[in-house]
Amino acid sequence: MTFDLWVRDERGRLLAFATVLCGGRHLAEDVVQEVLVRVHRKWESISALDHPDSYIRKMVVNEFLSWRRKWARIEPSGLIDVVGSVPDPAGLIAERMELLTELCALPKRQRAVVVLRYLVGQSDAQIAETLGCTEGTVRGYSSRALATLKIQLTAEVADHAH
Repeated sequence: MTFDLWVRDERGRLLAFATVLCGGRHLAEDVVQEVLVRVHRKWESISALDHPDSYIRKMVVNEFLSWRRKWARIEPSGLIDVVGSVPDPAGLIAERMELLTELCALPKRQRAVVVLRYLVGQSDAQIAETLGCTEGTVRGYSSRALATLKIQLTAEVADHAH
């Protein structure tokens, strides 16, 4: 398969994965673009791999994890409360944005584990390989991330009830 065909078939899924991982479409587009430039240069060797999609997803995760260090000098600091600044009349979209906001509050590796497990459907072993850690570390990240999300979401439900 040529690089152009692969991009045509897989770019949407890769961008969706990166959007959830990065917490927003703009950063996800930048991360995917950076990765695709590198993939294009090495397409012959990457396309020969048994699982090129997994390898490319790993590249996206690595690019996401290093993005802040790499671009700290030009990326504006400070957080923008997207959910609060643009009210959305659609309840489902608002709930998804709230969850995305909570995901973005997680440390990067915990967020990567949650996205790889629940969006991509990878096993602990696959996630461990992607992140370069042990399966036990993956389970620890997952446990802490889910506990944090539960606490945050429970607190928000209680705040809305009062």
